[in-house]
Amino acid sequence: MIQKRQNRPRATEKMWLEAAHALLLEAGVEGVKIMPLAQRLGLTRTGFYHHFRDREALLDAIIARWEDKNTGNLVARCNAYAETICEAALNLQDCWINPDLFDASLDFAIRNWARTDPALAERLDRADARRKAAISGMFQRFGYPEEEAELRTLAILYTQVGYIAMEVREDPEERIAKIPAYVEIFTGRTPTAGEVQRFMNRNGY
Repeated sequence: MIQKRQNRPRATEKMWLEAAHALLLEAGVEGVKIMPLAQRLGLTRTGFYHHFRDREALLDAIIARWEDKNTGNLVARCNAYAETICEAALNLQDCWINPDLFDASLDFAIRNWARTDPALAERLDRADARRKAAISGMFQRFGYPEEEAELRTLAILYTQVGYIAMEVREDPEERIAKIPAYVEIFTGRTPTAGEVQRFMNRNGY
């Protein structure tokens, strides 16, 4: 009796992109190559070309994913409805708590990659400018003068970049417990118990 070969699920563009994402985090951009990706997925390299023109197209897709997820979600959280600056700042803090909104490891990898890629460095500068404008706009929406809004924006961004660059490993419950104090430092206002509780609830605490 001839045994039927077990059908293997057909690889999708998303599968190749997820594997490339993982390799970027593990080995940097130099490690993102077609053959290692194919081996990781248990596929032939020819299958790659059904989804991407070449390696450069794959790398561009990784960058687009980073821009859409990290910068896009950060801007969206800054623009989310809030009645007070503390509530707005807590909306933004969701990005640092929820990895579905902001991928800190990917941000770190992109920043390292940009050190050797001038074109990516320009895209990174544009992304950082969008982030700064969104956070500053959030403060100005609640009446902060432009100069003060900019300084508070830098305090938020530099704190988070520091967390990422130093690869801080902090117990999630310990970090989230500090969030109200961070918000008070960043805004100069004390969040209410209700604002803090809503933040905790939507983040599963």
